[in-house]
Amino acid sequence: MDRFRLRPYQVIVGGFLLLILLGACLLSLPFASRTPGSVPFGDCLFTATSAVCVTGLIVRDTATTWAPFGQAVLLVLIQIGGMGVVTMALALAFFSGRKIGLMQRVLMRETISAPQVGGIVRLTRFILISTAAIEGAGALLLLPVFWQAFGFARGLWYAVFHAVSAFCNAGFDLMGIREPYSSVTSFAQNPLLNIALILLITVGGLGFLVWDDLKTNRHHWKRYRLQTKLVLATSLILLLVPAAAFYCLEMGELSAGERILPSLFQSATLRTAGFNSVDLNSFSDSGKVTMILWMLVGGSPGSTAGGLKTTTLTVLYLSLWSVIRRREHTQGFGRRIADDTVRQASVLLVLYLTLFLASGILISRVEGLPVLTCLFETASAVGTVGVTLGITPSLGGFSRALLMLLMFFGRAGALTLIYAASPFKQMGAGKLPEEKITVG
Repeated sequence: MDRFRLRPYQVIVGGFLLLILLGACLLSLPFASRTPGSVPFGDCLFTATSAVCVTGLIVRDTATTWAPFGQAVLLVLIQIGGMGVVTMALALAFFSGRKIGLMQRVLMRETISAPQVGGIVRLTRFILISTAAIEGAGALLLLPVFWQAFGFARGLWYAVFHAVSAFCNAGFDLMGIREPYSSVTSFAQNPLLNIALILLITVGGLGFLVWDDLKTNRHHWKRYRLQTKLVLATSLILLLVPAAAFYCLEMGELSAGERILPSLFQSATLRTAGFNSVDLNSFSDSGKVTMILWMLVGGSPGSTAGGLKTTTLTVLYLSLWSVIRRREHTQGFGRRIADDTVRQASVLLVLYLTLFLASGILISRVEGLPVLTCLFETASAVGTVGVTLGITPSLGGFSRALLMLLMFFGRAGALTLIYAASPFKQMGAGKLPEEKITVG
């Protein structure tokens, strides 16, 4: 019977799939949409996939298509998808007073990329409490903005919805009530909304282990784990570099002062959040390519964000620097990085680039659309970002299916899917003869 027992990676992947199917069924109920029976199941499935994979790509405007029940379903899917199916299952176990077994602890370790099983229950409790506190604080910051725009009752709902969506890096919004598919463009110059969403997006994308490290060691930089140092340094660079590029090279129709908030906001939202405060079609081709590259990186391991991950990119660059310096091992911040980690980072880069490029070219051929536009969409999907140039609603069935696969790949994680398909490690009896080849 042991050979039929599901491995942790299989449970994680299966949990995401079941949640997507359940969400699609709930969204297909007559009272989930504003016009009962008006949304085909295929659109419900795409929307549920986007919500669970915290992406934000949509084929139907959220505010004008979904009734309050449908919006509530989306909010729950986003929350579970962002935190992870296993995390939310453990939360239910906590509240019901059930004992957390070894299997559940191992599952949680894989979900949040924790280094060990020990202390995982304490860490999970910390994650749940912190998430509730951060989302609550975010909703309170957003409440004055939406209260003034929509009244107290609707404003409260909008504040909660957008706080959860931003923290989970989902990018779903309810601004279609003003103009369909408009995201938060009508609030482009609102400092409170922009700053609140930037903070929620950034904190959600840092990773739960980074939170724990910051809480434990406070401002003592030297005590931080290597992962925390890499995440913080890379996140700061990924926020400031595109912001400076957008400010200097894009949005020329705005004044110097008016470009500050949109530049910072678009830079932050590329961290897999999916909101936009300006029309992205107005950006130059070089600006769009910059966004594509940043979208592929995504957030950090064990966070609410998807994508290639910040640490993957940093490890590859540190490996490059080690080769340039002719060092035997990759190192950073006075620590040696395991060769296994460098090899995994290389595999992830090849997988993401292959899927992103092949899917973009396929969609371009099938739909007859410009390659750059399609690559923008596939980068947004595989990076679980959700920003779009507006082509998703008009795509055919094949292209939508491709985007759903990319979203699932980006959220579940490449290595998780690989290990779920091949759970057993191949143990060879010996090593094959080594032979050198020339590269470069």
